[in-house]
Amino acid sequence: MLSLLSRMEVNCEDCAGCCLDWRPLVSEATERPAAFDRERRGRRPSLDDTYNLVPLARDEVRDFLDAGYGDVMIPRLWEADEGDDSVTVDGYDLVAIADRPVFFVGLRKPPKPVAPFGVDSHWLDTCVFLDPDTLRCRIHGSPLYPRTCSDYPGQNLTLDRETECERVEAEFDGERLLDDTPPETVGLALGPQALGAKLFVYPDPDDLTGVVDRLVRRDLTPADRAQFVGAAVGSSPGTTTVDEMRAEEARETALAADSWAGQAIEAWEEVAGAVGSTVDGDAVSGATVEVARGAPKTGE
Repeated sequence: MLSLLSRMEVNCEDCAGCCLDWRPLVSEATERPAAFDRERRGRRPSLDDTYNLVPLARDEVRDFLDAGYGDVMIPRLWEADEGDDSVTVDGYDLVAIADRPVFFVGLRKPPKPVAPFGVDSHWLDTCVFLDPDTLRCRIHGSPLYPRTCSDYPGQNLTLDRETECERVEAEFDGERLLDDTPPETVGLALGPQALGAKLFVYPDPDDLTGVVDRLVRRDLTPADRAQFVGAAVGSSPGTTTVDEMRAEEARETALAADSWAGQAIEAWEEVAGAVGSTVDGDAVSGATVEVARGAPKTGE
C-alpha cells in the first residue's frame, strides 16, 4: 500500500506511525526520552504530551466545525523559555504575545486497540480519524484531510529533519520512506505568516484559570476545548485580533457538536486499558465503536 496517507511515495502498510503514539512499543523511549521527543516543533516544551499533534490552519478548524466535528479538536500551549514573552496561568509560565497565551489547535488522540508494524494489538493514543482495524484514515481524500497530513513527510524533508518513516524503519523491519526527495511545494507556515493562520493567541488569559491545569492533567472539558476553537475561528491571518462575535458563535457550535467521532472518543476512553498495554480479547474494534456510531468505512 503506497502513499495512502500522503502525496509522497511511502509504504504505509501496517504502519500509521505518524498517526499514533507508538513510543510505548519501544523500551528505549523510557531510557532515552529526549531521543523519542520526535515531532516537537521548536525548542519549547508543550504542556501536553500528545505525540505528533497535527496543527490545523484556521480555515481547517472552521471546516471541521462546519462539518459537525467541533468535539474532536484540542489546543496545545507551550511553557515559556528564558527570554520569552510569557503570561502565568495556573502557575504555568505560558508562551505569550502581549500577555496573551499562544496556542494551536489539533485533533484529539484517544486510546485505541491498534497493531502497527506487525506487533500484537496494544492500547495506544491514536488520531481520532484513524481506523484502528485497518490503520487507514477515515477522512483521507476528503476536503477535511489536513494539509499537514497531506504533505507528510514532505515538510520534514524540506526542513532536513528525520521523518517518522525513517524512525519506524530504525525500530522495526520494513522499508517505509521510498522517496526522500523534498517536494517542490509544501504547506509550511513559519514565522509571522503563521500568526492568526495556524498559530493563535487567546484574548483573555483570565478565562483560562483552571483550564490550563486541566489541560496538563489531560482532563479538559468540552467547554474548555470550545473556548480555543472559538478563538481560532475568530482570529485573522497576520494579526493577534480575535473577533469576539465570530469566536462566540464558533464556541457555541463546538459545544453543541455531537459527532460520531466525539462519541467514539468517550467510548474508547471508557473501555481502554492502560496506555501501552496489550489488548485483552477482541470485544471492541473500530467497527463496534466507530462504524456503529456512523464513521465512514475505510475498506479492507
